[in-house]
Amino acid sequence: MKPAARVRSRARHRDLGGGGRTAALFLAPFFALFLLTMIGPVIYSLGLSLFATKKSGLGFGSSPEVVFVGIENFVAVLSSESFLAGFARVAIYALLYLPTMIGGALVLSLLLDTAAALFKRAFQLLLFLPHAVPGVIAALIWVYLYTPGVSPLVRALESGGISVNFFSAELVLPAMVNIAVWEWTGFNVIVIFTALQALPREVIEAARVDGAGPFRTALSIKLPLIAPAIGVALLFTSIGALQLFTEPAILATASRAVTPTYVPNMWAYDAAFNRLDLNQAAAASIIIAVVAGVVSYFITRINTKGGRA
Repeated sequence: MKPAARVRSRARHRDLGGGGRTAALFLAPFFALFLLTMIGPVIYSLGLSLFATKKSGLGFGSSPEVVFVGIENFVAVLSSESFLAGFARVAIYALLYLPTMIGGALVLSLLLDTAAALFKRAFQLLLFLPHAVPGVIAALIWVYLYTPGVSPLVRALESGGISVNFFSAELVLPAMVNIAVWEWTGFNVIVIFTALQALPREVIEAARVDGAGPFRTALSIKLPLIAPAIGVALLFTSIGALQLFTEPAILATASRAVTPTYVPNMWAYDAAFNRLDLNQAAAASIIIAVVAGVVSYFITRINTKGGRA
């Protein structure tokens, strides 16, 4: 190697080393917070789930003792009929929620993509506004709209001869789906619409020149090209379904059909704060996290295979 080339090579290595140290310096706060707020609690919950607080003898005059029980808490949680019933409700909720959410967001995004440029901004804002409302506030708003005697929605339905009790055991789950769809559709519309806007315009124009109409263009050209964005929306929506808590917790104040252990997250909350069994609550949380991880893995794999195809 010539002296000049050797000097340039050393200078390049110094620049790369300096850049790496600078990047590490800027990334250090993120990784520190990530370890503190994400990894740390998971490790603590996992450790907590392996122990139990028990009293020796008959419990008179003896202090509680923390003992190692291994997977005993996990077995107890998975043996709980109410916990498994909560997962069954979440599965039904997901069957109603995912097609409605993704299908509605997809249709609205395609309509926005073909609408006049003058109205795109206004419609995006109107669709996104419900997402800006905190989940608790959104649930309270809809509880008001579901309550007979005070709700203009229920009053309008009754004036048309339709009597509906949204708090009944049959309708309370679809009522939760409606709240989530109202709140999150705008977010998914933005995700999918952004992907549509990034499509090469020459591809769309070529399809039109070949005689493809708007429906055919959307079905054969746009949908395959935005499949990764649809996969991201499906992933976020699925994880959100597994994290269901706010809607049933608020509706529980008005509906007897919603029990304190209605969904897995409510079961964990009840174990921690009502039954004061933090160990089983930690085990339940770990199980929910594992299920969410498995679902996320399969959705990502399907999305990756679809993108390669």
